[in-house]
Amino acid sequence: MISNDTQRFAAIISHAKEYGFVFQSSEIYDGLSAVYDYGPWGSELKRNIRDHWWNAMTRMHDNIVGIDSAIFMHPTIWKASGHVDNFSDPMIDNKDSKKRYRVDHLIEGYADELKANGDEAGADAVIAQMDALLAASDYAGLKSLIDARSIRCSVSGTCNWTDVRQFNLMFSTQLGSVSEEANEIYLRPETAQGIFVNFLNVQKTARMKIPFGIAQVGKAFRNEIVARQFIFRMREFEQMEMQFFIRPGTQKEWYEYWKKERLDWHLSLGFPAENYRYHDHVKLAHYADAAVDIEYAFPIGWKEVEGIHSRTDFDLSSHQQFSGKKLQYFDNEINQNYVPYVIETSIGLDRMFLLTLSHAYAEESWTKEDGREDSRVVLRIPPKLAPIKLAILPLVKKDGLPEIARDIMKECREDFYCFYEEKDTIGKRYRRMDALGTPFCITIDHQSKEDNCVTIRYRDTMQQERIPIASVRELVRSQIR
Repeated sequence: MISNDTQRFAAIISHAKEYGFVFQSSEIYDGLSAVYDYGPWGSELKRNIRDHWWNAMTRMHDNIVGIDSAIFMHPTIWKASGHVDNFSDPMIDNKDSKKRYRVDHLIEGYADELKANGDEAGADAVIAQMDALLAASDYAGLKSLIDARSIRCSVSGTCNWTDVRQFNLMFSTQLGSVSEEANEIYLRPETAQGIFVNFLNVQKTARMKIPFGIAQVGKAFRNEIVARQFIFRMREFEQMEMQFFIRPGTQKEWYEYWKKERLDWHLSLGFPAENYRYHDHVKLAHYADAAVDIEYAFPIGWKEVEGIHSRTDFDLSSHQQFSGKKLQYFDNEINQNYVPYVIETSIGLDRMFLLTLSHAYAEESWTKEDGREDSRVVLRIPPKLAPIKLAILPLVKKDGLPEIARDIMKECREDFYCFYEEKDTIGKRYRRMDALGTPFCITIDHQSKEDNCVTIRYRDTMQQERIPIASVRELVRSQIR
């Protein structure tokens, strides 16, 4: 397991750009901070992760359905949800460099330095003190901690700090054709509220009975104080959320159920269990009675990738109050009307993308049988998520081999993403496919014209075998299900 490996993280970022996974947004204009574009293979990988989550969450459950709510919503929704008053982070500025920091990130960075110097106990003590102060919303105490530890700005190197204060994370804009007549609205900072305000619409039209869930994948926007660490923390990002509506009093058992269910989903992809852990929240959000993060050991340390929250009946009750519309459910089993409680699972699609790359990226070298050294960079992406499932490579660009390759591609491309390439030596093409995470390559050679077989190469082992052309499609399909 690799943790806090900055060189490895830098290599992953460089690889992501070089091979068409992620680009800096507006790069020809020197870029836009903390905003990224997904390239040809990044967009495929992202779509595959999204589809895999969607299928696992909706099609594999009888009582979960999906929606796609609008990004723009009535501004009172964000008042009812608590975002207008509570959606903020403590921040601090260095007076010399004018650089702004999220307080928890600043202190966590200091703790990482202590760990790097071998002071694990000191680092843990600082984090524990910070967590206690954040839980108490003690901003003066946080400032005192920063001063007492002489935590310095990474740019100026000084400890000349402002007081700690709150920073609202929502983007606002105007809805209307004339600025004087426009109403201020917000870009949604989460997708959950679109589910809550559609609770009755979905329950009635989908004929759902409690317990049931509503899933959604969509963009969200947060004006982060300091957006950093590549695509881990962005201002425009994508969430995959499911709100599970339950009978009041059953939240503890359903909370434990979804904790296990969601971790099992991660492990089912082949990601190692030792790279995951649960982290219980010290300070609960205003709507929650329990909350836990599923954290992954990224090269930048243990970081949250998914959250499971017991949201009580806060959301539906609050929207009922602000809208004046009843958001209740009549439970025939107990002959009772009530506002349902909610268990939320929320995973960042971009973070899951980064997790996949972090797990998959490997640099390998070995000595060949003839004594020469060889090496490769490979992405061991789970085959079901890989952007390209099969590379089809005619050995030469003549003698009827491209025609055979094109026929194979025509047969397979409706079932999975295929990539055809005839440029460069076969060795270079293999290396290129390894770097893109392609699990299977087939080579069509002159013998293929005689025996109707091709050579298939397996990405992870680099082993090769001869198989009939007629079995290529089913072999790949069996490995990506």
